[in-house]
Amino acid sequence: QVQLVESGGGLVQPGGSQRLSCTTSRSIFTISVMAWYRQAPGKQRELVASITTGTITNYADSVKGRFTISVDNAKNTVYLQMNSLKPEDTAVYYCNSILIEGGLRYINWGQGAQVTVSS
Repeated sequence: QVQLVESGGGLVQPGGSQRLSCTTSRSIFTISVMAWYRQAPGKQRELVASITTGTITNYADSVKGRFTISVDNAKNTVYLQMNSLKPEDTAVYYCNSILIEGGLRYINWGQGAQVTVSS
């Protein structure tokens, strides 16, 4: 299993930037996929960005060119850099990990971080 602790979030003006961090309880090298999801009020949780151990990244069309997912292996931390934020980016952002070990797949979630984009 993997424990995920998120930090960052808060209120930001449209056009602004913010960075979310997610620190894992074990080496990121052992985790198959790290990802960020978000859930806006009244909407389903959606994938924002993901990165594999091979550093292959994937982004939702709505954030391409604005958001960047990255990993600091030495700190066992994954980041989501969010630029040119829009009001529609307002949501609770969740860190997610997929660990494959002993033939089993473990999915874990962070506690969530509120991001509010408003003037």
